Amino acid sequence: MALRSARTSKKAGGRGPAPAAPEPAPRVRGRGAPARPGDIPKPVAGAWLVRGKDGRLTAYAQTGDGLVRWTETGVGAAHWTGPDRLPLPHKGAVLSMAATQSAEGYVHLVAIRRRPAPEGGKPPIDLMHAIQFQTGRPLRDWASIASPYRDHTKAARMGIPAVVTDSESSLHVYVQNAEGRISYRQQNPKGRFGDWERASVEGTPVTGQVHAASRDDGVIDILGPAAGRVLHWRRERHDAPFARIEDQEPAGAVLPGTLSSEHTGPGRITYFWRDGATSRVRAWRPGADPVDLGGPGAGPLSVLRTPVDGVDCTILAGQGQDGRPVLAAYPTEDEDAGANWVPSGEPCRGTPALALDGMGRVALAAIGEDGSLRLTRQKPEEGLALEAWTRVAGA
Repeated sequence: MALRSARTSKKAGGRGPAPAAPEPAPRVRGRGAPARPGDIPKPVAGAWLVRGKDGRLTAYAQTGDGLVRWTETGVGAAHWTGPDRLPLPHKGAVLSMAATQSAEGYVHLVAIRRRPAPEGGKPPIDLMHAIQFQTGRPLRDWASIASPYRDHTKAARMGIPAVVTDSESSLHVYVQNAEGRISYRQQNPKGRFGDWERASVEGTPVTGQVHAASRDDGVIDILGPAAGRVLHWRRERHDAPFARIEDQEPAGAVLPGTLSSEHTGPGRITYFWRDGATSRVRAWRPGADPVDLGGPGAGPLSVLRTPVDGVDCTILAGQGQDGRPVLAAYPTEDEDAGANWVPSGEPCRGTPALALDGMGRVALAAIGEDGSLRLTRQKPEEGLALEAWTRVAGA
């Protein structure tokens, strides 16, 4: 299985592909106003490039007052609409935002919002939730799901939300709270949210953003970084209590905000993070030791499992040390095969995103430093060669 970038060069004395001088990406026609000056979009956490039930791709990026959205005009089309601005209500400022997609294709967006401070008071902070049911259609109105705290100072210390849907497509929202524990709120099967609760009350505190994953058998796992180890909680069903799985917690330092995962087998999830000392990628499954996959860089990884040349592969995309997207692939659950990291494109903001488009091609998207959406897709040939990057729309 060959992995090739649209732009690579050989570096004297080095091994494998090396970054080439950036080239301008051609503009692809779109519509909509770009982000305002000084408010450059950046990727939302989680699944920010998604394929709808109609096969079209949609990309979401966070702004200071909401989000922007780009949408393919047709399945696999070169033309997109957007960026369409979708602000939060009541002049709220977005502190962080995350997205996930349900089995029905619904996209859930959860933001931590800071509202204007009342006279003589502190700015209230709460979480907001919205849903996009169909590709390109308006969002269902943003609705507040409150906060674990009435104390606005404590609310300001919450981490970036982790969002996941369970086997009944109900949304679960998890946040690192002010005490270093995990607070959560979830929908019931009818779509109504219950009260804020705590998944962890005692024990070792988490030191950064938590990550939640829902297995195909309905089990929900939560991982959180801690001092010298990765904490692991499990919930056997949506209404069961959380149990800490201490005997399966791997040792090691996690770079904050870098946990991600992908389903890699029946009832199995592989987790990824960056090592806190080296920023290299680690892969881990419960019951095994973490494996070093190289690829130093910044931020979490986007992970996609799909066949390449008939081989079940796991594809990883991240932001390299020079700020450019980097891509690697290896046979699923065969981390010992190693991962060869290939840089591609121009420097970007945040983590690039992977998805399969409606024609079954691997699509890799990135938000450029100017806030524009950049995209490349798999070529119709053997291996994982990528087309030249295009700029969909931007400032």
